[in-house]
Amino acid sequence: MQKSLLSITLTIMALLTLLIVNPAFAEGKKEGTTKSNETVASMQMININQADAKTLTTLKGIGNDRAVKIIEYREKNGPFQKIEDLMKVKGIGKKIFEQIKDVLSV
Repeated sequence: MQKSLLSITLTIMALLTLLIVNPAFAEGKKEGTTKSNETVASMQMININQADAKTLTTLKGIGNDRAVKIIEYREKNGPFQKIEDLMKVKGIGKKIFEQIKDVLSV
């Protein structure tokens, strides 16, 4: 009985420590989680010459409209030669590019 009480007490103390040290734990948030359109992009490289609209929308700041514009630009002008060429697409400026450049490839 005393071992059981000690075990319960230690478990409660450990949980309280987690709650104090990491308040996100209390909210049920997992470290590193993001909004849905950022999740995939934060984990893998995206080739902007091959990605479909669904994949492109995983990039931060790229919704369906911008994804379609990227694909249309690519079809009209050929493959992107470098990732910076993405800024030639209307609606994609330096601010958006800076947020996603680390996960882009050609």
